[in-house]
Amino acid sequence: MQSVQVENSAPTGGRLTGPGRSRPSTNVTVELRRLPHPYRAVLAICSDLDETPDRHVYLETMRFLNTSETTVMGPGVGLEVGNSIYFDMPDDQFAYWNTDDAGREMVRDLVRSGHIDVLHSYGDLATTRSHAGRALDELDRHDCRLQVWVDHAKAPTNFGPDIMAGQGDIVGSEAYHADLTLSYGVRYVWRGRVTSVIGQDVRPDSNGIFNINHPLASGRTLAKESAKRLLARCGNRRYATHGPNRVLSVDGLRDGRPVYEFLRCNPYWGGVGLAATAAGLGEVLTERFLDWLVARGGVSILYTHMGKIRNRGRPFEPATCESLRRLTYRYHEDQILVATTARLLNYLSVRDAIRWKVEEDDDCLVIEIETVDDPVDGSRTPSIDDLAGLTFRACGTRAISVRLAGQRLPGVVVEADGDGAFAFFPFERLEFPPG
Repeated sequence: MQSVQVENSAPTGGRLTGPGRSRPSTNVTVELRRLPHPYRAVLAICSDLDETPDRHVYLETMRFLNTSETTVMGPGVGLEVGNSIYFDMPDDQFAYWNTDDAGREMVRDLVRSGHIDVLHSYGDLATTRSHAGRALDELDRHDCRLQVWVDHAKAPTNFGPDIMAGQGDIVGSEAYHADLTLSYGVRYVWRGRVTSVIGQDVRPDSNGIFNINHPLASGRTLAKESAKRLLARCGNRRYATHGPNRVLSVDGLRDGRPVYEFLRCNPYWGGVGLAATAAGLGEVLTERFLDWLVARGGVSILYTHMGKIRNRGRPFEPATCESLRRLTYRYHEDQILVATTARLLNYLSVRDAIRWKVEEDDDCLVIEIETVDDPVDGSRTPSIDDLAGLTFRACGTRAISVRLAGQRLPGVVVEADGDGAFAFFPFERLEFPPG
């Protein structure tokens, strides 16, 4: 097998991947595509379950989002949308310890299928390390794994030091649990950062914020976003993620443990929190928003609360259902990939940390995947699940093979395109559990 000089391009805004950048001696160039093939944008709907009244509402909204089955809101839209869970909450809100045995079994099934992918703190009433330990023991006992943490309101177990007023990562605090939670498997953390900018992982652009039909309110929202970016440029840590407009960045908790921090968005003209409800979702997922996201080639994690509803008998109102059907159309037209928060974050972290090289074997170009040099977890050999969505674009050849540790990888799809080809790992939709 002979080595071939090939240009290995990093995703826009990412660090250099592969063995380095060089001018090819042949007419072959290879790059790692920024987004999964064939999509032009990526969106995750990341919902905090605040005020969800009961397990029936929770499950019906999840069925509508993730299946094509008949629901009280009509046929489901068949997307891939995750949800969150917490444990210790007042009795009037759905939570793991509040629900009945059937509700807890439902939660466990959805965690194992990947459709519950976020731990939304341990809840308002979780005030000590023992509350966190009890919840983690329960998840462990049932083989339920969660990698994403989202701070909740002013819960004591939050990680956010400013907006979310948390104590969960302060050694010596009664609510300290960061060592337990990160050892359990959490690696992605949200600490209250939300932007109005449509599309992340691309150049910051505030042009999509102003709404001519609501000039005063949208003007205030635009001014606030501009101020956040200015403060970021001046070194303000509270708004550091707003400056580069990246979804994912590496930071440390206050106990020194490294984590990935992520940025969510809600581009509603009135401000990031005013339409973060089930009804408001219809005012956010507009044609304008979707057009702008696709045009910019953006990646966004949408901030919302799908459990904040007006009618238990019909959790999603007609406008919200219609907006989700618009999103389904964009998904089936290969414009916008819709994925759970956990899967999107894993894709981004692997994409930016994967090491690979290119060699020539007879008449075939071989892309050899080596390691994932993860800045949080260290170097590791990637699993097949890690590779979902990764796409290599080769110009100058159509014969491509992808290998890991010298072995040809199953499931790789190669498609000819113009003067070259794509080799990619399909991003298959999660299977919603029956029942």
